Amino acid sequence: MPKFSANLGFLWPDRPLLDRIDAAARAGFRAVELHWPYDVPAGSVKQRCADHGLHLLGINTPLGRTGDGDFGLGALPGREAEFEAGFRQCLAWGELAGASAIHVMAGVVAAGQKAQGRSTLVENLRKAAALAPAMTLLLEGINQRDKPGYFYSTIAEKADIIAEVGAPNVRIMFDIYHVGVSEGDIFRKLETYLPLIGHVQIAAVPSRAEPDEGEVHYAHAFAELDRLGYDGWVGCEYKPRGGTDDGLTWTKTLNVTL
Repeated sequence: MPKFSANLGFLWPDRPLLDRIDAAARAGFRAVELHWPYDVPAGSVKQRCADHGLHLLGINTPLGRTGDGDFGLGALPGREAEFEAGFRQCLAWGELAGASAIHVMAGVVAAGQKAQGRSTLVENLRKAAALAPAMTLLLEGINQRDKPGYFYSTIAEKADIIAEVGAPNVRIMFDIYHVGVSEGDIFRKLETYLPLIGHVQIAAVPSRAEPDEGEVHYAHAFAELDRLGYDGWVGCEYKPRGGTDDGLTWTKTLNVTL
């Protein structure tokens, strides 16, 4: 059975971050992952995780100018200096907090800038990988329904970029929700790309709620991860239908131990 991480970007959204860490520990999670925790001191997060014996996994690079529609900067031509500054901020926070991975957000790129965006992303990733050799850098495709224009939405696109970057610490974030919405054939893709996968995330398809509903049979997904020998964490990045604690009944439905 996989080991599960609480994604505190979505779980227990009704309370401050440090209280979310407490809630994750009470629920039985052994790890947490974050979105954009920069308004909370890294040392406070590290201490709270240590108090509960929790692993701190990944954090996201900054979004950029959200008022202008930014959703990451990695593939935005002409914004390389902003990307590097944001990455350095993320890396410094993550190292102080004890994180082990960074989700490098590519951003929304106009269709006519895709080729230039790719070369920009490759160069940004090469520099980032060299700056953070001990950190896993994760690439996640976001489906075009949720974020139209996001730079990539398929696993193959990310695998091609990883090959071009040529850095061993750049890996795929395999979010089953996004893969399911974008392209399907989830289990074959898990097997095909397993050597490149650095982290897995889950949520119901297509609702993004708890993983006990929808098109993906998660009991089978967990069995497949075991069969394939995946030994990393599985991040619970779903949007609860109601109260987060009430929704944890999915663990009983799927016979899962956190």
